[in-house]
Amino acid sequence: MRRLRFYLAIMLGKLAGSMSRLFGRGKGAVLPGTVAGFLMPDLLSLLSGMVEKDVFVVTGTNGKTTVNRMICECLEREGEQVVCNRTGANLPAGVLSAFVEAAGFTGRLTADYACLEVDELAAEEILGQMKPDVVILTNIFRDQLDRSGEVDRTLERLEGALRLVKNAKVIYNGDDCLLRRIAIRCENPQAAYGIEETFCGEAFQSGNREGSFCWFCGSRLEYRRIQYGQLGDYRCPGCGFGRPEPRYTASDIRRLENWYSFALNGRPVLARTCSPYEVYNTLAAYSALRESQAPMGHFREGVAGFDYGNRREPVFLIGDSRVQLHLAKNPVGFQQKLALLAQDPEPKDLVFQINDEVPDGRDVSWLWDVEFERLLGTEVKMVVVTGSRRYDMEVRLKYENIPCLVSKELLKPIRELLRTGTGNLYVIVNYSGLYRTGRLLRKLRRTEKGEWRN
Repeated sequence: MRRLRFYLAIMLGKLAGSMSRLFGRGKGAVLPGTVAGFLMPDLLSLLSGMVEKDVFVVTGTNGKTTVNRMICECLEREGEQVVCNRTGANLPAGVLSAFVEAAGFTGRLTADYACLEVDELAAEEILGQMKPDVVILTNIFRDQLDRSGEVDRTLERLEGALRLVKNAKVIYNGDDCLLRRIAIRCENPQAAYGIEETFCGEAFQSGNREGSFCWFCGSRLEYRRIQYGQLGDYRCPGCGFGRPEPRYTASDIRRLENWYSFALNGRPVLARTCSPYEVYNTLAAYSALRESQAPMGHFREGVAGFDYGNRREPVFLIGDSRVQLHLAKNPVGFQQKLALLAQDPEPKDLVFQINDEVPDGRDVSWLWDVEFERLLGTEVKMVVVTGSRRYDMEVRLKYENIPCLVSKELLKPIRELLRTGTGNLYVIVNYSGLYRTGRLLRKLRRTEKGEWRN
């Protein structure tokens, strides 16, 4: 009976995914796991146990999707078969969906590795079932306040998850004082990674830092260097708590137009990105692969050809305009986007879409932790705010003396800026608007026939 139930769960889960895609109800990234998990609650444990080699789990606030995809793509370049939740569906149903879709209709799963992005608040539930071999911790920042609360709650959840998988290797960002606290308190074998020099300019840094005080004695942490947020070389003058000596390092970081060159443990690589935080993401993937002793013969080639945009931050050429879509979901992430704007010396227009739907979090008070005053003097000609919390955004900008146009809809102001703007448009959205805005811009690109050209 149990065997029949197993087959039925797989088949109906796969069928649900196919029907979802066929009728345009989504990408089938969650429904297969929802259906299959309802029929067999321990299915994730059974399927993940079929993976021949290592199961990687990536969790943390920012960078999960990028790190997870990079590990997956590097393994696939080596000819390995990998299960991966590439779409970023990182709650239990999304993780199970990746396994259901990878399995055959008989339930047989042929996979050398599994690479799974896991939501930090769901880590206890997922890790308890899946028993990963390697857990990668990227960083911890405030995110979705009404769901996550302050960072203490997230740290407690992650510590609880690691207690369930004490044999898993923990690869963590040693530049994050919050993750260092987790590493000290957990019993897992572990290795830290970190950046050996200051490479982020002042525009990337913020006066708001998580964990400004030592968790063990209460003294204010001192920094020899800061990258952004609380990431950097920190030390407590009271008890000696501080940044660990990293086993894996990035150094000699240089920007070459849209490329970054840097060295990983002394070996040079090139990354096709203009975002400094991607150095951390690349280092995280490198550290995990090295620590697991996975094949890495094509790692440098894989990094050079890797698409860091992950379809979350694409660039669209529409008529004579260049449109960049960016995701910003928390104060530190937003700060990075403003820093990228500051690095662009050309005149530009800017559209903010701020929503408060379930994926975004209902509480948008974090907007007051973003230093929007950094927009001043960055050659921004027009600012438009839209979304369900557009008036909150208008008030926030008003306090920095930044004028803006408030619009109930998104399409109309974008069309107008394509027609009369600078030709250099940035659209910054939070989660719920990301894919809808991407579809809108793709549609404009397909239907553009010159009517918006200056």
